[in-house]
Amino acid sequence: MIVVDSNVLAYLYVAGEFTAAAESLFERDPDWVAPILWRSEFRNIMAGYIRRKGISFEQATALQAEAESLLAGCEFEVESQAVLELVRDSDCSAYDCEFVALAMKLNVLLVTMDKKLLRAFPDRAIGLSLEIRQ
Repeated sequence: MIVVDSNVLAYLYVAGEFTAAAESLFERDPDWVAPILWRSEFRNIMAGYIRRKGISFEQATALQAEAESLLAGCEFEVESQAVLELVRDSDCSAYDCEFVALAMKLNVLLVTMDKKLLRAFPDRAIGLSLEIRQ
């Protein structure tokens, strides 16, 4: 089991530079989990692709549905105090700290490409590209 941030999930569904790495990660460990917040973040990623004409509205809604299906039953609430403690002790956003808080709660790793998270939480967060080389 691993916590994946919303961008890693997007890499799995939208072809790009990190898609192969996300696919390889999923093949090795398909037990992906995320805080409920991932849905809004993923929607925002889809919105960006729609606005840049990278994908159509129909594609975005289909990808959102696929991602929601993948994570069905694997979405978790996180404690506000835990998130705020992580915010207090780092320069990361509360949004990002939700993923770290979940990884800590479940005692698993967070796979991310977020450089702030990787620097602030080196014992809990690993980069997608680093994970692939291991």
